[in-house]
Amino acid sequence: MSSPFSRVVVVLNPNSTGDGPSNARELRDELSERAPALTVDLVETQHAGHAEDLAYDAVTTHDDVLVVSASGDGGYHEVVNGVVRAGREGATSGAAAVLPSGNANDHATAVQGRPLVEAIVAGARTRLDLLEVRAGDVAPRVAHSYVGVGITPVAAAALNEHHLDAVKETVLVARTFWHYRPLTIRHDGRDIDLDSLVFANIDRMAKYATIDEDSAPDDGRYETLLIRHRSKLRLVADFTRVLRGKHEVVSRSEPYTFTTYTPMPLQLDGEVMEVDGGTDVVVRCLPRALKTVV
Repeated sequence: MSSPFSRVVVVLNPNSTGDGPSNARELRDELSERAPALTVDLVETQHAGHAEDLAYDAVTTHDDVLVVSASGDGGYHEVVNGVVRAGREGATSGAAAVLPSGNANDHATAVQGRPLVEAIVAGARTRLDLLEVRAGDVAPRVAHSYVGVGITPVAAAALNEHHLDAVKETVLVARTFWHYRPLTIRHDGRDIDLDSLVFANIDRMAKYATIDEDSAPDDGRYETLLIRHRSKLRLVADFTRVLRGKHEVVSRSEPYTFTTYTPMPLQLDGEVMEVDGGTDVVVRCLPRALKTVV
């Protein structure tokens, strides 16, 4: 059977301790049997951020190319940004997909399509929403799953490294929060002291933190979860509610704008973006901005 794509470029980290390299080779071998006329290239990253450049080069060099990230959410984040950057410069046929090979694989879990090799051969395409972050004069970045400020993405990532029961979860959360200090932002003319602010395009983050079970990556909206600063004990209680999917969230279609008071890191799909103090930050949904396969 032939594939509707002219080429598949699989991006992998050769030094990964996960299954990325072996998964990439297995995908190539399966595609050679199922779609022998399809060109499949395996390309290796050499440093942090290289996956974005490789994806950009693939889309700007070839027509109707699918760039596959054999990685977790962080590697896929780079690939998606490379494909989107190429699209903003005029490339029209690039698509991206993830071959789950990391810890969380949040985006792959949220989409839950058929096995990737089946989707590529069938060529059933769809479009998914993205989150865009504009921070001052820095070039905009996109996230396929979430943007986080504060402790929630940090704690969720820590939980993702362990297989825990409810009691051990609470202990780990408490330890993670012990040295945390709150942040202050200005939103809608008001100063807000917060412990966490999450913008999500999927229903859960890092397998453990439930944002909104009704959230979908193609509904043209995103969810915001805000935990105001009160006390360390209240923060542990609030995060426990997040784990159980009981914390209040607000679904939005309009942009969310805030100003930082001090330098702070933003987490985009687990990747860190440093933002200076006094920076205006705008987070918005880009409906159906990413071409992929299902």
